[in-house]
Amino acid sequence: WLMSDNMHHQWLLLAACFWVIFMFMVASKFITLTFKDPDGYGAKQEPLVLTAVTKVEEVRRPEEKHWPEDFQSTGKAFSGNLIRQHLVHMERLELLRNVCRDTALRNLSHTAISKFVLDRIFVCDKHKILFCQTPKVGNTQWKKVLIVLNGAFSSIEEIPEHIVHDHEKNGLPRLSSFTDAEIKERLNLYFKFFIVRDPFERLISAFKDKFVHNPRFEPWYRHEIAPGIIRKYRKNRTETRGLQFEDFVRYLGDPNHRWLDVQFGDHIIHWVTYVELCAPCEITYSVIGHHETLEEDAPYILKAAGIDHLVSYPTIPPGITVYNKTKVERYFSGISKRDIRRLYARFEGDFKLFGYREPDFLLN
Repeated sequence: WLMSDNMHHQWLLLAACFWVIFMFMVASKFITLTFKDPDGYGAKQEPLVLTAVTKVEEVRRPEEKHWPEDFQSTGKAFSGNLIRQHLVHMERLELLRNVCRDTALRNLSHTAISKFVLDRIFVCDKHKILFCQTPKVGNTQWKKVLIVLNGAFSSIEEIPEHIVHDHEKNGLPRLSSFTDAEIKERLNLYFKFFIVRDPFERLISAFKDKFVHNPRFEPWYRHEIAPGIIRKYRKNRTETRGLQFEDFVRYLGDPNHRWLDVQFGDHIIHWVTYVELCAPCEITYSVIGHHETLEEDAPYILKAAGIDHLVSYPTIPPGITVYNKTKVERYFSGISKRDIRRLYARFEGDFKLFGYREPDFLLN
């Protein structure tokens, strides 16, 4: 009987121990969930340290998120579409981080945060937003959004077209116009975004806009830049036509293109890589929109930045954002595989960082 009583006490003691351990685990989990940062997803970031007015060196720190209430872990019900969009954008950022860590692509994915990069980033202090300009992906419309937010005009419809790109009058300061400390603060704390599109289709758009149609009457593209490319890269010296897409591709794919880029100055922003423009592996962007899905991405960006109640993205004409595979294949059909491969080698970082497939005509 005594032995049975002892065993009974031992089982009670063991059960009590298990109960204490279980309650401790529950309490620990509750404390963790209570004090966990609801926005602390993704890789841990450290602060940016500016080493000069024209150069920023990244040291990384946790970035203050700028998500509106709907995007935070408040227990609010999400619409199915909002959840889907949020997951798409998180996947894009995760892909970007993974490619940035790929040492084999480091030369194609990393760049110094120089004055050239800071000149591309426009600032809206009132709403703590930074927008990196990537020409030929609908940037004019985003500039209009920021101009209205900065208060220069009360609505997008009121903005004269010639004002949008006049940086003396449009009320859009560049990040390069601030002090080192101010730049560091904005890069660490502001909502930051930019837009991309298929890299080859963007090059076609740049070629057509600057060397074929030239709607803004910028004579230097046809009378200074085009002749410089032709003199260096045209194979048939007796050919007298203006710049051809083949010449343009040969110039862009040349590993020694930089000596011409220096002569062309900031005009090269229309065809240099997204990496060179926005330093996506050095700056922790909040959202990266895609031109091909801009109908969904534009409202998402406005909501994520907390400004959707203040301004709307201008109406997008039907079909304008759809990737035109036939057009791309047609432009590259008369160009040698060697020249196309050299072009891809330069823009491979853009393809990989933002999830664009290598063109089929390179695989065949």
